[in-house]
Amino acid sequence: MRRSRGLAAALTLALAGTCTAMGLGLVEEAAAITPPVAFTADELPTWQVNGVVWALAEAGDQVFVGGTFSAVRPPDGAAGTEQEAVNFATLDAATGAPTSCKLSFTVGSGTATVRALVLSPDKSTLYAGGYFGAVNGTAVSSIAAIDVASCTVKTDFRPAFAATVRALAVTGDTVYAGGDFLTVAGQPRERFAAVNAADGTLKPFTANADEPGRAVEVTPDGSHVVLGGDFFTVGGTNSHALAVVDATSGAVTKAYPGFIETNSVVKDIATDATGFYTGNEGTGGGVFDGRIALNLSDFGQRWRDTCLGATQAVLPYQDVLYSASHAHDCSGIGEFPDGQRHHLLAQPTASTGKLGWAPDTNDGIGEGIGPRAMAVGSKGGVQYLWVGGEFTTVNGAAQQSLTRFASTGDTGAPSVPVTSAVSFKPGEAQVRWRTSLDLDDSRLTYKVYRNGSATPIATVEADSLFFRRPQASWTDTTVTAGQSYTYRVTATDAAGNASALSATASVTVPTSADAYPSAVRTDGAQLFWRYDESALPFVADSADGNQSGVHLNAPALRQTPGAVTGASTAIGFNGTDTQVYGDRRQNVGSTYSIETWFKTNTTTGGKLIGFGNNQARGSSQYDKHIYMTNDGRLVYGVYSGGTHTVTTAAAYNDNQWHHVVATQGPGGMTLYVDGAQKGTLGFTAHENFAGYWHVGGDSLGGWPDRPVSEYWAGQLDETAVYPTVLSAAQVQNHHTLASAPADSVVEVQAAEDTYANAGAPSTNYGTSGSLAVRGTSFYASYLRFNLPAAPAGTVLKSAVLSVKTSTMAGAGTTDTVSVLPVTGSWTEAGTTYANRPALGSPALGSFAGVPDGSAVQTTGLDKATVAGALGSAYGLALSSAGTDALWLWSSEAAANEGGPKLTLTFGAP
Repeated sequence: MRRSRGLAAALTLALAGTCTAMGLGLVEEAAAITPPVAFTADELPTWQVNGVVWALAEAGDQVFVGGTFSAVRPPDGAAGTEQEAVNFATLDAATGAPTSCKLSFTVGSGTATVRALVLSPDKSTLYAGGYFGAVNGTAVSSIAAIDVASCTVKTDFRPAFAATVRALAVTGDTVYAGGDFLTVAGQPRERFAAVNAADGTLKPFTANADEPGRAVEVTPDGSHVVLGGDFFTVGGTNSHALAVVDATSGAVTKAYPGFIETNSVVKDIATDATGFYTGNEGTGGGVFDGRIALNLSDFGQRWRDTCLGATQAVLPYQDVLYSASHAHDCSGIGEFPDGQRHHLLAQPTASTGKLGWAPDTNDGIGEGIGPRAMAVGSKGGVQYLWVGGEFTTVNGAAQQSLTRFASTGDTGAPSVPVTSAVSFKPGEAQVRWRTSLDLDDSRLTYKVYRNGSATPIATVEADSLFFRRPQASWTDTTVTAGQSYTYRVTATDAAGNASALSATASVTVPTSADAYPSAVRTDGAQLFWRYDESALPFVADSADGNQSGVHLNAPALRQTPGAVTGASTAIGFNGTDTQVYGDRRQNVGSTYSIETWFKTNTTTGGKLIGFGNNQARGSSQYDKHIYMTNDGRLVYGVYSGGTHTVTTAAAYNDNQWHHVVATQGPGGMTLYVDGAQKGTLGFTAHENFAGYWHVGGDSLGGWPDRPVSEYWAGQLDETAVYPTVLSAAQVQNHHTLASAPADSVVEVQAAEDTYANAGAPSTNYGTSGSLAVRGTSFYASYLRFNLPAAPAGTVLKSAVLSVKTSTMAGAGTTDTVSVLPVTGSWTEAGTTYANRPALGSPALGSFAGVPDGSAVQTTGLDKATVAGALGSAYGLALSSAGTDALWLWSSEAAANEGGPKLTLTFGAP
């Protein structure tokens, strides 16, 4: 019996600016790992076996390993370093290396195997069950007792089991066994039996079952035994796969007829102070493969975890249930849909929700099940979770059939956040990132860095799990209209392990609100995918709902021109396997609007957008979708006992951008194309299921005019979902705003730059990687920009100068640095202090001191003066009156450094 102890404290949230961080809401304090998880996900070096591990048990600082194997080898698996180990090994809990205790379990004919290991309550005796006839040459019959101190067989314990023993449990005076046997010591005992713990004599306990027993566990008070297996009856009572019997007589106390599906069995049972837990495996359709928690008070169900994936082992430890399976579909409890297999999971003993612990193995050899046994060992105050099975990799690295995880020493850093930034209006920039993956920390701390600064401008905490990595965001409200900013984000776990910095996300703050996205947001979009990302696999949500998406099979990014006038780009799909799916599972009611822009010349149709119950695999439930027929017509469909559709008369596969909106509400269904209503249907019902939004493809089986392809071949842009019905006026407004003139941004790098130094009056610094500014002794920097003319119909709305301080110590300055026009002639190659050009006035802008640390600094320039120089080469100088030098990177600096740059924003007059 393992007694639980609580772990609880408060988490903190530190923010600068305005923060929105979506997560799972775990609230206990993170120590080395996020509680209540007790173990890291970092696999430790452990000796391996050359077969399958079926059973684990621990005593003191030793872990006993039973299975079907003939040798053990070091963690690196080096040839010639194997040691003989016949179906049994004893390893040090802390080092993972073999101890001096060596036992061989053999049989005269057939293949010997050890299937069950259990310690006596005082841990002085190890009981082993399986199929074997001798231990170190001492005759036994599929069960043996081992003296732990001497590592010898107890010859007084010799019960005769006539077939394989698959499960064992022990009290102070009794050993309970389950398996394939029909007799024990020549007496009828079908699949379950009890013998004296000291001498192995058969006890009166009788709980005959009609099919094999696979699990046995004694309740903490010793009064009952919980049985699990393949059976349909126990003691003549109808009770499939699970039963509770009296510990003395074996009489059924609690039967479970119809409780577990007939094509499912119980593979493992474990108890704690509050209840017992089953691990279940099924075969065929409609199986139960998950876990059940039952209360000790009445043996009734506490919860049922319906994840599919053949649970082999369950282990309650400190209020957490660890399990070994190959879970691939947990949609039944609102978690991940059918897809990738996950072999090690953790959840509270009080509920089904998964915790942030997910190291992984592969399916491995044999039956391809993965891990099969779990145990906790302890040494030197450190606890070790041991896992055995038939896997051949752990966390992607080669390791066969044995691994372990410690309660301390978390060394795994979170994955690097994927970051983007956007600004829709003056004074505000939103930084968005896909939350990181950390296999033993579900709550991570994110630091946001602006303009290359070494000091974060914001700190955000957010939750994520291996199957749920929502968008987190932070809004910078200290930005200036017309200026450009860069952002990078890191993720840090509770142990201080930090990811690398994300790739740089850049954004220019507009001088006026961006009309189209502002309208979409104002009209209440809960999901708004603009497809401006430059890296896979994150699709940022520009609404306030943080409903980000995930690229599948690498659709083409940053396709131009996009549907909306301005800098926004589109996304391209190949019509074969690319799509975007939402990362948030949700229910969509009968009132909603879906909107997107599309461009294609396909003749094989495909789904533009829809709602389905899976993510990376085709959905088995799908509706609320817009798809195109082979001949280019659009279909909007809803399912409720049958398909209900609105179809356009015209085709739209003309390789032009088109706008489509579909709404459903109390007034029924309406389809709009290019701002005009194209059809209605007075149908208000819908299919209510939990699922994900898909763009670019998903299932279409059974729908009218089904196209050749379920996947979209073409481009999409500006996808939005609303929880309301957009009005005809709103739809028309969105269509009109998409073609409205938008601001354009031009970035101009310095064509020439250099500086003059009074201390070296004849020296030219044109090829230097640095620029310098100081009043006394004098340094001045000179910059030349080849300015473009204003695009037709636009005027200059802002001009921003960006420079970056160098990495040298003290590169910043406490003095004000002015940006002045240059009135004299000069060249980068010819300028020295002695022939430096004259400076004009007034100042066009200034830096009011620059902090140390290599970072981008920006200042707005006088718009009218710069506008007057458009279409020509224009010179600027950086000058100061003080004595504290400023050091900057020049355009000759390394490629990854930032030389001087002008950002010009043009827009309608």
